[in-house]
Amino acid sequence: MVALAVLRADPLPAILASMRVAILGFGLIGGSIAQALARPKVAQGWSVAAWTPSGDGPVAALRDGVVALAADSPEDALRGADVVVLAAPPMVCLALLDDLAGPLRTHVGADAVITDVASTKSAITLRAAALGLPFVGGHPMAGREASGYRAASPELIDGRPWVVVPSVDPRRDARVHALAIACGATPIAMSAAGHDRAVAAISHLPLVAAAALVESVVGGDGDDVLDPDWPDAARLAGSGWRDMTRLARGDIAMGTGIAATNAPALAARVRRYVAVLEAWASDLEAQGGPDVDAIEGRFRSARAHLESMP
Repeated sequence: MVALAVLRADPLPAILASMRVAILGFGLIGGSIAQALARPKVAQGWSVAAWTPSGDGPVAALRDGVVALAADSPEDALRGADVVVLAAPPMVCLALLDDLAGPLRTHVGADAVITDVASTKSAITLRAAALGLPFVGGHPMAGREASGYRAASPELIDGRPWVVVPSVDPRRDARVHALAIACGATPIAMSAAGHDRAVAAISHLPLVAAAALVESVVGGDGDDVLDPDWPDAARLAGSGWRDMTRLARGDIAMGTGIAATNAPALAARVRRYVAVLEAWASDLEAQGGPDVDAIEGRFRSARAHLESMP
């Protein structure tokens, strides 16, 4: 059972109702956070400085009036920040933590809190703790297969859960709680391990399953030739194929980082999925042909489980 609690959405203390936010990495989620904070009902008192290695997203956001500063360097973005948001793939977040504990440490304010929006939590929170950083793990449960600032939208975050991994300091947690509320999300307290097990099931397994589906039908990396049936199948492919493979069209660095930093929980889910697929294959290959009632029962059960979801 995953331990979680919806954090109370009481009116925020004045000190938390507006803050300066530094966003390092500025793609889909970082851009969506900045756009959410720039909305008229929120913007007063909040300001955002954004930095990426290329600078493209922050410059576009500055033109849009979404950020106050398109920083030329991480040091510029960090200046005066109350909250530092690492909005990058998991492996990049780990590297940024190393930088924040090393060459960038003197640029992090004495009272600043560092958080992230990466899709895995255990590896990142453990690294931050080992480095002695004032860190609170976070993860807005939002996304789409498109990436980059131009794909961002505040509606991605509105009403969505925002996982907050409690730290040793409730005052730090309160800042991330406040950021989530300002963006229109619902903060949910959850352990890093509990988060990783949960998202392995409902987010990371679907990602791997989508890629594996493509590999099994079209061909995988290293295959000399495509599946001989693929050219005909491709001409017939419609919404079912598109919907089932949508996640495989997403950010490759993000997917790689997810698999690498949540490998044990994801592997367990993949093995369970394989076992279920093997059972399907056994039913379909039954001597004398499939048991139609059993097949119908499996479809009916899956549908019933989905329809019972809140």
